[in-house]
Amino acid sequence: MQRISLAASAALGLALSGCRTGESPSTTNADSLAAAAVSSAADTLRPVVVTAAVLNDSDDPAIWIDTLNPSRSLVIGTDKGDSTGGLYVFTLDGRIDTTRTRRPLKRPNNVDIISGVSLNGKLIDIAVAAERGTKSLRIFRLPDMMPIDAGGIPVFNADTTRAPMGIALYRRPRDGAVFAIVGGKSGPREGYLWQYRLADAGNGTLTGTRVRAFGAYSGQKEIEAIAVDQQLGFVYYSDETVGIRKYHADPDLAEAAKELALFGTTGFVSDHEGIAVYPTSDSTGYLVVSDQQGHRLQLFAREGAKGAPNTHIALATIPVAAQETDGLEVTARALSPAFPEGLLVMMSTDKTFHFYDWRDVRKRLPLN
Repeated sequence: MQRISLAASAALGLALSGCRTGESPSTTNADSLAAAAVSSAADTLRPVVVTAAVLNDSDDPAIWIDTLNPSRSLVIGTDKGDSTGGLYVFTLDGRIDTTRTRRPLKRPNNVDIISGVSLNGKLIDIAVAAERGTKSLRIFRLPDMMPIDAGGIPVFNADTTRAPMGIALYRRPRDGAVFAIVGGKSGPREGYLWQYRLADAGNGTLTGTRVRAFGAYSGQKEIEAIAVDQQLGFVYYSDETVGIRKYHADPDLAEAAKELALFGTTGFVSDHEGIAVYPTSDSTGYLVVSDQQGHRLQLFAREGAKGAPNTHIALATIPVAAQETDGLEVTARALSPAFPEGLLVMMSTDKTFHFYDWRDVRKRLPLN
């Protein structure tokens, strides 16, 4: 009989701790957490919380921060069910907030969150999901998760071969304009990503207008994982099995069409997947990337390549308990006693999301 360590028992206990409302992590997922803690190697990153399972197929998370009470922040996770999918809302102890969860949706793939969006004369926070089944973007106001998209904003001119998958949001500092950058199931060698400006439609909803197509594509697999460094103004995306590409996020810059870097071209088992930015200052920090089939993270310096565009070398490779992670997200904000230096969320193939304490990541980084 396998014995669970004290550390694993503590993590398991926290994952199953009480919460006021919503569905709790299931026994199966609790067993999954315990098994991961027992069977993993000593250096494997282990979650503090494993969420309750979604119905079909978990894929991508985003983090909404409650600035007034960070301990009440939320994680939004997609479930890619074709007709019974949805956006699941989780509290920080992994329970499903059934009141705010939105389903059914038709294969929502990726989701992102941004604050400071103007609607009806007020600045609000929104969650935007790429709904593959309807070839549109779905937009929800936070934290109540009310839809504000008039049923969806069509993308890629409803091209059936380019059903939307990846989504990342960017707010331009100089004028507050908000943009959605969208990747599809397929696309051309140049101009794979389409960028839309989101704006107040004047009737309580947001509308989207295409402003550019940009981004190189290898033609190997697909482009799904996209992340924006809001402070530095860069967009990164995973060209699966090839590497990570970097561009300017502002579509109006003179060099907006120029690829700034292609890195991470070696050292991955197969697919380059989820990307997120963990800042340690205004300009330093880490790019966190999922090495999907390797069941691990690759971390790169946020500062970027200083010389040739392919010299951006991974600082650390960290095995994780989450299996074949597609989407991930991270924040450096202190959220609760369990996450005082921030939260890393990773999708796992058992229909759950894993919540990691950033302190555990930091201990595995160089110079610690």
